[in-house]
Amino acid sequence: MNGRVLHVVGTRPNFVKAAPVVAALRTAGCDQVLVHTGQHYDERMSDVFFRQLGLPEPDTDLGVGSGSHARQTADLLVALETELAARAPDLVVVYGDVNSTLAAALVAAKLEMPLAHVEAGLRSFDMAMPEEVNRRLVDQLAELLFATSADAVGHLAREGVDVGRVHLVGNPMIDTLIGHLDHFDPAAARAAHGLPERYAVVTLHRPANVDDPEAVRAAARALTEAARHLDLAVPLHPRGRQALSEAGLAGAPGVHLLDPLGYVEFMSLVRGAAAVITDSGGVQEETTVLGVPCLTLRTTTERPVTVTHGTNRLVTHAELVPALGKVLAGGQPPPAEGPPLWDGHAGPRIADVVTRWLDHHA
Repeated sequence: MNGRVLHVVGTRPNFVKAAPVVAALRTAGCDQVLVHTGQHYDERMSDVFFRQLGLPEPDTDLGVGSGSHARQTADLLVALETELAARAPDLVVVYGDVNSTLAAALVAAKLEMPLAHVEAGLRSFDMAMPEEVNRRLVDQLAELLFATSADAVGHLAREGVDVGRVHLVGNPMIDTLIGHLDHFDPAAARAAHGLPERYAVVTLHRPANVDDPEAVRAAARALTEAARHLDLAVPLHPRGRQALSEAGLAGAPGVHLLDPLGYVEFMSLVRGAAAVITDSGGVQEETTVLGVPCLTLRTTTERPVTVTHGTNRLVTHAELVPALGKVLAGGQPPPAEGPPLWDGHAGPRIADVVTRWLDHHA
């Protein structure tokens, strides 16, 4: 096979989505380069994911780190321009909607390198979300757009994207989930963190929940009230941990604040949970497939298929405790079947499209 593919990843969700694509292209004999931007740089948020997901050691770790959106994106642009120019790939593959994704797309466009976007077409229609800005811009620049659901295909069509560039392939994040099911051990995870048999998992990181002081206080109050009904396991990014702790969540009865967890450890907790409370897009998807009730502390979601075909429900802070009570009473049964093509084979579908594209363009 002719052609070189360069993957750009930077955060935990990127790693989970990229792993099955990298593996499928490796099986196809593709020449690949893996660039880690270092947007997530803590060992618990980066290195452990590479080990657990079977991702190869990155060919380059740019070590960009954190910062404001503008500063981080600027640092990414400079570092990625040097890297892509030196590697000269025939196709750049980006994942999701983080700042690393946007920066790589912009650099590829300026260097006139074709771009593929895995998880294209998702829309929350909330431009206050940095991720919504990123994903919209990336989709306008991509040569190949890989969609996880039919609604995403529809969004791209309405935005004028050539339908010949769009491919409905399913969800590579679910490939990773299905491939690791045998490694998820809820009992061991409960024991490791001193949790009772019935508990909920909480993960919050979006600015709307952890940056605005009023929202942080509302989230802390709602979670403290929820912890009166069952214990909460709360693995938090450092920024969210500080904000929620200062708002009164630390030390609340039934609240277990945890450091960030590796993929297997986190998904073990999720698989055994009575409910999950989150603002994460990926967790909405994973709970959909696991059949775990999910309460999403957001007013919008770019993944409506997790509501129509999954276990997800959008709630406000005020609605959280009543919704949790309904879940615990068995009032939120899982759907009869999950989203189409979320079957563990998205990675090979993406690899098939990429290899055929390379045969014609590399």
